[in-house]
Amino acid sequence: MLQETKDIFKEIGQSVTPIIALITLLLLILRMPAQIIWQFLGGALLFTLGLFLFLIGIRVGLLPLGEAVGAALAEKGSLPILIGTAFVLGLTVTVAEPNTRVLSHYVEIASQGRVGATTLIAAVALGVAIFVAMALLRIFLNIPLSFLLGAGCAIILFILIFTPAQFAAVSYDAGGVITGPLLVPFVLALGIGIASVLGGKSVLEDGFGLIGLAFFGPIIGVLLLGVFLS
Repeated sequence: MLQETKDIFKEIGQSVTPIIALITLLLLILRMPAQIIWQFLGGALLFTLGLFLFLIGIRVGLLPLGEAVGAALAEKGSLPILIGTAFVLGLTVTVAEPNTRVLSHYVEIASQGRVGATTLIAAVALGVAIFVAMALLRIFLNIPLSFLLGAGCAIILFILIFTPAQFAAVSYDAGGVITGPLLVPFVLALGIGIASVLGGKSVLEDGFGLIGLAFFGPIIGVLLLGVFLS
């Protein structure tokens, strides 16, 4: 655990230090007030500390939990339980995802309340939940990933015909925000846990691709919301 903590601290230092130094240099070149510079450095310190604690939590809790849940579900051998659990987990994790709340907040402001934050979160969460369940179902049924990706693209292009342009823009941002710090590690760990237990499955081939499929969920959900509201 001590060595892992040191490795995480080293990774954060290597990734965060260059950008902090670059922005600090830019602020000095622009001759920004000292208060702004110190404010940025204080915020950068808090951000670094928060990122360190977050990654510790991911490594210690979320990743092992996801793999353990995936393996346990696969060992049960009950497809309905697996799909139902994947749906509920996809729904709840998306609702808890900080990026989803940021997007819904700004969409509500930009639309002047026409699209409520709760409504948008519900559309995104339902889309993610359905496609996470489909992604895990693919592992059991040996459905080619290329087939599902092609079908997802075709569905999106079809719905775009009937969706207002402003919802099309929001939908693709919604697809991006769900690939955040909560959903990605948990869903990946879940898929790897399932693929590692099921016989005849490749962890590399079957345990990945889940995030790519989950990406379609919020896009289709928001596009359908646009069709409904228009």
